[in-house]
Order: sequence, then structure tokens, then C-alpha cells
Amino acid sequence: MLQIALWKRVLIWATCALGLLLAMPNGFYTRVETHNDAVASLEAGFSGNGIEVQAAMWPSYLPSSLVNLGLDLRGGAHLLAEVKVADVYAARMEALWPEVRNLLRAERATVGTIRLQPSADDELRVKISKPEAISEAAAIVGTLAQPVVSLTGVGSNDLLISTDGDTIVVTLSEAERVATDERTVQQSLEIIRRRIDEVGTREPTIQRQGSDRILIQVPGIGSASELKDIIGTTAQLTFQPVVSRTSDAQAPAGSGNEVLPSLDEEGTFYILESAPVVTGEELVDAQPSFDQNGRPAVSFRFNPSGARKFGDYTAENIGSPFAIVLDEEVISAPVIQSHIPGGSGIITGNFDVVESTNLAVLLRAGALPAGLDFLEERTIGPELGQDSIEAGRIACIVAFAAVLVFMLLSYGTFGIFANIALIINVGLIFGLLSLVGATLTLPGIAGIVLTIGMAVDANVLVFERIREEIKSGKGPARSIDLGYEKALSAILDANITTFITAVILFAMGSGPVRGFAITLGVGILTSVFTAIFVTRLMVIIWFERRRPKKLEV
Repeated sequence: MLQIALWKRVLIWATCALGLLLAMPNGFYTRVETHNDAVASLEAGFSGNGIEVQAAMWPSYLPSSLVNLGLDLRGGAHLLAEVKVADVYAARMEALWPEVRNLLRAERATVGTIRLQPSADDELRVKISKPEAISEAAAIVGTLAQPVVSLTGVGSNDLLISTDGDTIVVTLSEAERVATDERTVQQSLEIIRRRIDEVGTREPTIQRQGSDRILIQVPGIGSASELKDIIGTTAQLTFQPVVSRTSDAQAPAGSGNEVLPSLDEEGTFYILESAPVVTGEELVDAQPSFDQNGRPAVSFRFNPSGARKFGDYTAENIGSPFAIVLDEEVISAPVIQSHIPGGSGIITGNFDVVESTNLAVLLRAGALPAGLDFLEERTIGPELGQDSIEAGRIACIVAFAAVLVFMLLSYGTFGIFANIALIINVGLIFGLLSLVGATLTLPGIAGIVLTIGMAVDANVLVFERIREEIKSGKGPARSIDLGYEKALSAILDANITTFITAVILFAMGSGPVRGFAITLGVGILTSVFTAIFVTRLMVIIWFERRRPKKLEV
């Protein structure tokens, strides 16, 4: 019989009300594009780009999650970057030199004096003064080799040690290069994601393309150049011993040293040891602050390993200058006055508040392991996105109106119930999208339009089944009951297969494909709910009040 328990009726209407309530903020909020403007961000009470400002008429205690607009609707920046993985090989070889030097120094009686030789970026060449001991020296250096940390490199070592006369040649093995490339790209992905997240940008698309390329799409940002400013800075922080200070940029640095310019003092250069004592990779926190004179600065804190190395060095080198280097420029080179335990300190320089804040963000997010070459960059203006939204809105309205008219003409009163359920269905779609913070793209709008057309399919199946039962001579109540009962399996089968397709598209696809899959999948869930529960409840309530002797479907 046509009966639905009271608790089920309450649950159905409560679900509809909650979904519509979650969807409503999208009509009461306006978007303000700040283009990374710090002042506008502070005035609005948010940080980042494309912030949403609450309208006065929408109460703050009600749900306020919004559907995020994708790059094609909101405008923003698109970048395709290539990771310069070869940079990591050079950094590995440079960092290896102090270890090789210390090992061979301990065996100086056997191998003689050692000298670092000029070499390619991806190799390390060390010359010894006793060529007859080259095999022993190579074996000593070989103790630095470690197993490759990679499933594809099982059984291989990370270093290849060879000899060339009286010179030891150290290079990375092929297995280690492959593993290093993989780690470098994955690390770059994560650091880019953290840098963009740090500035509050919502729903960026950051994904790998090919072996060494990264696609970056950020809605709401002003231009591709702004996006490059956020992610393109290497922010490589190191603390290096100072050998000497000079005004000659071409001054001979000596083996294992380098010449770097001062950031604040034009025409001043520092000769530093290339191997850093501590690097920014060992930072665990960096925050904008002020020094003892009230000038903007950045305070930092190392992890236990970095704190130990920092503390040991400052204890052993009191009275010596110690350079703080950011992206191959010496920020400052203070003289160590005392032992600095605890691994914390402060970076001072000619900063303003915005610069110290940005530097802290970059240091917290970490240094990119390698440089980036931007192969493609595009800025999509919000006007283009607005045109797409308008076109999508018109398509939705036309589809909506056509379906409403068709259902009304085809099924009369029952068509009205289906139309009301369709309106609720669209509201539930936006409610769910808002709840999960999904991103709506142009293909996503296409998914909603498709859902509008598909949403009444279940009602058509039910109504046609009711017609068949009426023709077979059954009464109104029995016809409605059997109509829903016999159509249920067909409704579930049709929608489950489509939902599986949407899940596969979401899992395997990317970008526009995912946008379409999200709205299609959500639309299927809401369509089944409104067809099986909402429409049926409305029909039953109508039947209980009217008690018609004859049904016209």
C-alpha cells in the first residue's frame, strides 16, 4: 500500500532542506579578485586570491561553503614548467666533495695530497699525488656508495667510482639518475603545491605531465607572471663559512670555494666555501618578525639535525664571519659572537614587511630541488570566464524549461511533481558541490545540463509503468505502488552503470574530464534520490488528500 513512515517523511524533507540550504550561499556571495594584493586581502579578512566576501543579507551562522569556479570560468593563470633535473646531479656532486676530501685526508700517507679538479656538472674528479695508490683511493671513496632507494634500482648502488690515470671520477649510476629524476619531480610538485596553498589560493590544478613536466593552473590569480613570482623563486637558503671579502667579482675563489655578491652592499663580494654547513632543507619553521631595532626580519628554526650542526659550528668558530645565502646572494655575513644552541636565529636585511612575509612563506614551503623552465604560460581573463558562465547559464535555462514543458504536457499533475523534484535536484547538486568544495568547470556545467535531461528518466520509467498498471485494470493506489516497485530495478541498473562510468572518468581523467565526472556523478546520486523518494512522497501526499477514483497519467 501507499505508506511511508513519518520518520522517513521527515528525513526526506530534512535532506532536501539541508541540500538547498547548503546551495543558497552561492547566490548571496560575491567574488572579489584581489590579484595577490596584500592590502585588499587584509581589508577583506582573508589572504590569497579570488576571495569570497559575504553579503550582509546572509547570516554568518548558516553554512557558507561555496562552489569553487575553475580556471575556464573564473579566469586565472596557466603554466607548463619543465623541471631541470640535471641541476640535482650537480648539487649531489658538490655536496659529495667534503665527504670525499675527509675520507682521503685520513689516508694521506697512502694516497698523498688531494686536489679537486674541474669537471662536468654531473661528475666529481679528485686528483691524488701518488698515482700508484689510485686503486686504494678509489676503494676508499667507494665506501660512500649506498644502495639505490627505488623499486626499479634494486641491487644497484647510487655511485659509480672509476679512475682516469691519477684521478678518481665519481658519477651517479643510471639507476640512481632515474630514481633522482622521479624524486625531484615529485618533490617539485609538492613544493609548488605548498607555495600556492600558503598564499590561500583555492583549488589549483597541479599535476605531472610526462617524465619531467608539471602543469599548473590557478584560478583567480591576476596573471601568469604573478604565478611565476609565487612558484618560480628557488628560495635556496644556505649557511656557509666565509673565506674572505672582496670588491672584485672575478677574484680567484680557489678549489671548493665560490664568489657570491652581497644583496645589500653593491660592489661587495664574498668568497665562501661551496659546501654549506646547514641548508634550508633542515628548516622546520620560518616566520616574519622584527629585529631588535624594529626592522622587518625573518626568524627561523632548524630540525634537530640542523640545530646540532648549527650549534657545533658556531661553538667552534666564535669570531669568524658566517654568511647567510639566499639564492646565491649573501643576505648578511655576521660575525659569530657566541655559541648559538637550540638551532634558532633571525635573518635581517633590507626587507619591508611584505618582503619578509614572502620570504618566510618561501622558506616554510621549502626550496625547489631544481630550477624550472616555463615552456608555456597563459593568462585567462575573467571576462572570458564570465562569457562561459553566461553561455552555460543560458544552456541550463533552455534545457530546464524544455524538460519542464515536456513533463507537464506528457504527464499532467504527475509531471508537475517531477518538475518540482527536478528543481530540488539541481539545488541538491549545488549543495553537495558546495559541501565538498568541488570546482565547477565548463565541462562541469555540461554535466549539469546532461543531468537535467537525465534526471526525469527515472520519473518517466515510473509514470509509464503506472500507465501500464492502470491499463491492466488495477486501481489507482495499487497502480502507483506497483509502478514504483517494478521500475526500481531498472532505475538502479541504469544509474549504477552511469555512476561507475563517472567514477572511472574521475579516477583516470584529469582537468576538464574530472570536472565533467564530478557533476555527472553528483547529479546521478541526487537524481536517484529525488526520483525514488522525493517524487514518490509528493505523489503519496497528493493521493492521501485527493483520493482520486481515476488516475490520469
